[in-house]
Formats: sequence, C-alpha cells, structure tokens
Amino acid sequence: MEHPENDELYKGLKVNKGISDAPTVNPYLKKRAQRKHYTPAEFVEGIRKGDITILSQAVTLVESSLYEHQQTAQEIIEKCLPHAGNAVRIGITGVPGAGKSTSIDAFGMHLLGQGRKLAVLAIDPSSERTKGSILGDKTRMEELSRQQNAFIRPSPSAGSLGGVARKTRETIVLCEAAGFDSIFVETVGVGQSETAVHSMVDFFLLIQLAGTGDELQGIKRGIMEMADGIIINKADGDNVEKAKLAAAQFKNALHLFPPADSGWTPQVLTYSGYYNLGIKEIWDMVDAYVAFTRKNGFFDHKRNEQAKYWMYESINEALRESFYHNPAVENELTRTEHKVLHNEISSFVAAKQMMDLFLENIRKN
Repeated sequence: MEHPENDELYKGLKVNKGISDAPTVNPYLKKRAQRKHYTPAEFVEGIRKGDITILSQAVTLVESSLYEHQQTAQEIIEKCLPHAGNAVRIGITGVPGAGKSTSIDAFGMHLLGQGRKLAVLAIDPSSERTKGSILGDKTRMEELSRQQNAFIRPSPSAGSLGGVARKTRETIVLCEAAGFDSIFVETVGVGQSETAVHSMVDFFLLIQLAGTGDELQGIKRGIMEMADGIIINKADGDNVEKAKLAAAQFKNALHLFPPADSGWTPQVLTYSGYYNLGIKEIWDMVDAYVAFTRKNGFFDHKRNEQAKYWMYESINEALRESFYHNPAVENELTRTEHKVLHNEISSFVAAKQMMDLFLENIRKN
C-alpha cells in the first residue's frame, strides 16, 4: 500500500517503500532428524557391529535414571554379556594436575598404533551444588578424540560414585561387546572412587608427579597397595633427576607393603606424557603383568571375585532403594528423625524401628 505522504498534497515530501521483514527462522536450516528408537535386539546388533552411535545411545540408557530406560539397558547388557570379557581393563588414577588426560591421550595413541581398539571411560567431577559437570575430558584428549578406533565417554559423578561405578562397569560390558580390546577407566582423583574402580579393572595404574615436595605426602597407603604400577609423569627437561629421585622413594615405600595377592611386584617408571617419552616401557609393563597373572591364574580369579563383589553391591543398592522408596518408611522417616534430634530415642533404636516397619510392610504386601 502506497504511503499517503506521497499524495499530490504533499509534493515537498517523499517516502520510499519499505522492505519486508526478514524471516525469523533461517530458511536454509534443515529440519533436525528424529532419533531412531531401537529395540534391544537392534541395539545389540548395532553394538556387535561396532556402530559408535548406537553404542553411545545404549550407554545413555545405562546412565539414565528412568525406569523404562533401565529395563531396556539391562536387557541389552544381558544379551551383550556372552560377547564381553575379552578386553584388558586398566584403571588410571592420580592426584589432580598429574596429567591423567594428557597421559591417556599419549597412551591411547600408542595402543592404536599397535592396532588395538580403545574405549576411555572418564568419570568427571560434578558440582555438589548444581550436580552440573564440565565433561571436558574430550577437549584434553586432542589426538585420541579424533581417532576412528577410539571411544571416549565422560560420565558425571553426580555426587554418587557408587552409582557411577556400577554404570561404568555395565558400560565396560557394552564396549567389550562392540569389539574394544582395551578399556581405560579414569577416576575423579585420589579419593574414595579408587576402591570402586579397582574392583572393575585388571591393572591399576597410579600417576604421580615429581618436584612437588614430599612425593609420598598425602598418598593414602590403601591406594599405594592397590597400585600394580606407579608412573612418575613430567620426567623431562630439568625435572628428569627429580623424577628419578621420586621413583626411588616410591620403590623404597613399596618394599614396606606386604606382597600382592597376584604375586606381582609393582614397578615404578618415569615418563613424559607431553613429550611421549617412556610410553612404550609403561605398556610393556602392563602386558607383562597381564601375561604373568594369566599364567598363574590370578587374572581369571580376580575377574570372578569382581563379578561376585558387584553382585552383592547390586543387592545392597536394590535393598537401599527399596527401603527409602517404601511408602510406609517415607511417611514415618521424618517423624523418627525428629525424635532422634530431640533425644526422645537413640539412633540405634530409631534404625531398628524403621527396619521393623519396612519388613512388616513387605510382609503385608
């Protein structure tokens, strides 16, 4: 429609036509394809073929807290179990800043160079306040994240290391069924998560730094005893001698511990993850450990003990979930807690009352 200002009455004024508004939606934007929903049988078939997209979706189901997702995930895991167990599982831990992700990048490239397929399951620290997580491991594994035969899956710990540990173990089964012959499980850091990770791996590797003062300070004896190998990172440049000194200190400390059940004597090596120095020697050590424990039967014995451990852990978790989600317990728990806080009953009596209530409710139903 012409502007009225262009009428003869307004000869001294001219207003040009405007332009139409640009569309708010990019016309070149393609409609996002809907994610295909697979049956458990299709998931297993895709995983067995090594389809990374289907494997990733299956891991997402494992990590989901939705009941229907958990049911599907358990069916997939059950069907994948006969095809699992053929990989070497390696737990990697170390103090924050020890260079775990950089080292894994170097280790992984070395293994891929030998024709292996590698899956890296990295437990990422979550915020206790927001439960949010950066999941930045892929950004720190620059070389590895671009490789076709590598699968990197960071998982937020979400404040529940036990839950993540169980789901990580289930993810290992899926990765092994997909044909990955080497599995890395990177822990949050030196802390309680080590025990859980140690219970699902064949070889436990502790990464340490030199030149940070007393190298043994702050390292719990339990973690030292769990380690099948200790490696001193950043042994390059002016730090080489410090790394050698730290290695000597760790070797002396290891002599104070009782012999490992495996019969293996933990080794202490120095290396540089950044400059790729000493990487081959580390994996020669891991291969030697696997050959040694397979020969004396400890490898299979440890796998059996781990399977038994996780069976009981799953029972404990199921009982815990059943207890706290029981309607009778939910209704009474706050009142019982109030009585404990006001010294009306002791903690032990309160616990017995709640357990009696739970068991009585179970019997009735």
